[in-house]
Amino acid sequence: MSNKVKEWTVLSMLEWATDYFKSKDIPDPRHSIEWLLAETLNIKRLDLYLKYDRPLSPDELEELRPMVKRRAKHEPLQYIIGFTDFVNARITVSPDVLIPRLETEQLVEIILDRHSDADSQPLAILDIGTGSGCIPIALKMERPQWQLYGMDISAGALEVARRNARENEVEVTFYEEDILSDEHHSLDPPLDLVVSNPPYITEGEAEELEPQVRSYEPHQALFTSDMDRMYDHIIHYAETNLAPGGCLYLELHEKFGGQVQQLFDPSSWTTSVLKDYDKKERFLIAHLQ
Repeated sequence: MSNKVKEWTVLSMLEWATDYFKSKDIPDPRHSIEWLLAETLNIKRLDLYLKYDRPLSPDELEELRPMVKRRAKHEPLQYIIGFTDFVNARITVSPDVLIPRLETEQLVEIILDRHSDADSQPLAILDIGTGSGCIPIALKMERPQWQLYGMDISAGALEVARRNARENEVEVTFYEEDILSDEHHSLDPPLDLVVSNPPYITEGEAEELEPQVRSYEPHQALFTSDMDRMYDHIIHYAETNLAPGGCLYLELHEKFGGQVQQLFDPSSWTTSVLKDYDKKERFLIAHLQ
């Protein structure tokens, strides 16, 4: 954004920043500047195309400039803006929490669809590794009568989750706990559902990730050094705390659905693996017999 340009318009900024982001190998360069510019002008992204000739004021340029610089360093858009939309909620995000993905939205939709007959029943549901709290908050917003809990090892993440619950005006109980420990918080009543989107990227895959993920999102929420041990603990916790006939919902690494499925005792569980919108094996549903 050179100061030599006498006047910036919406169109000239869109064109310049798109080329600039391309030169920095930023994913979705046009989308990036649309999002930042719309946030600066406090309008919807689609409305930018109705305001092509609108000049940008000095104050607007001053607000936009540092955001463009941050994005050029591959910082995720959601961290720059400070929020993302998730199902029916607006979720605040920070480097303390993983940015919610489309696959996790699909997981919420699966739960809502499969338990649509429980609209009037106060199901008790725990989200293990809740992060921003997006899963229990989205569920609570759709099913206010359900009782939602969120567990996480990170105090910083839980602070974000509690803020998100307040901002979305729902009641979710969050608490700090390590699923890999041997001692756990006792919940009352017994749980009807357990859901978890745990860290499932192997450490050897780190270099395959985009810089905006690898360099900015919390590694504790991304990587696992022992996938079997992590899922074993989740399965054991669910088996101990679920009511008879309860369900466990897991988000999976696309390559390891079969491996995780083998961790379940077939005498206790009935399991199935579902594909995401990209036809990748992404979700495991387990029914406690």
